[in-house]
Amino acid sequence: MNITVTLSHRLSYLIRGCAVAALVLLCASPSRAQSVAVMVNGDPITTYDIDQRSKLNFLTTHKTADRQQVINELVDEKLKLKEGKRFGVDPSASDVDQSYAAMSGRMRITADQLSKSLESQGIRPETLKARLKADMVWTSLVRGRYKESLQVGEKDVAAAVQGSGGDQKDQGEAFEYKMQPIVLIVPRGSAPAAIEARQKEAEALRSRVQSCAEANGLFKSMPNAAIREIVTRTSADIPPVLRELLDKTPIGHLTAPEVTKQGVEMVALCGRNPTTVDTPKKKEIREKMYTEKYEAKSKWYLQEVRKAAMIEYR
Repeated sequence: MNITVTLSHRLSYLIRGCAVAALVLLCASPSRAQSVAVMVNGDPITTYDIDQRSKLNFLTTHKTADRQQVINELVDEKLKLKEGKRFGVDPSASDVDQSYAAMSGRMRITADQLSKSLESQGIRPETLKARLKADMVWTSLVRGRYKESLQVGEKDVAAAVQGSGGDQKDQGEAFEYKMQPIVLIVPRGSAPAAIEARQKEAEALRSRVQSCAEANGLFKSMPNAAIREIVTRTSADIPPVLRELLDKTPIGHLTAPEVTKQGVEMVALCGRNPTTVDTPKKKEIREKMYTEKYEAKSKWYLQEVRKAAMIEYR
């Protein structure tokens, strides 16, 4: 994999949707030429900090940001972190590292590979970690302090659905699925022939199962196999491709075998009942309404914090 080439696109996608933890912004190395550009409540932002953030922003947006925009972003983060400490929201370095590793995992690379890729672009990993930590702290503050005002009422959702033309199609296709995941374990590093043999075994077993009771009796006693507890999901919680697969599977039967990291997996469909509790359309509108409320409250809150701050430009 060419990590450097693909990093920009993956990082751009993750940073926009990510409100997870990151590490405290560290001062630049004393060996680097730098000077204080802004003081935020006595906390400095250096020219090196500005340069680093400018590089990160360019990597993730492919646009050269105005210097004042970068400074405003860094000032806001200083304020968010201080406000977080005021309310006891201060993630540890360990929390930050775990989130950094989780981000790299979603990019299908290791944390070390992510760090090396950033460094190859002249960006310290701490620059990204600082941005992510501020996002996480702020999300916790806004959601925690204004939880009640961020709630979206079901009547409002229903009205918005009707206002957008309704979701009669979704209503007719909305189901609550009861499923039991099954895996035939294949050790990592197994030869392709071993995986193929396990797939054929799964297909044979699949043809024998006519109910979830039979599936439990069969797979609970089978070596190198596992059947998990029943999980319940609605159409709104399941990707379209999986919904289509489940809708084509008879109740009590198994879905087609699929090779995964664990081995060969199938799903026993134990129930599929029509529901009006939630639909993909309702979920989409509910999430949109929540996001709008969150962004408005976040903007107002930050403005209030800025009013009380001491910001000195050098």
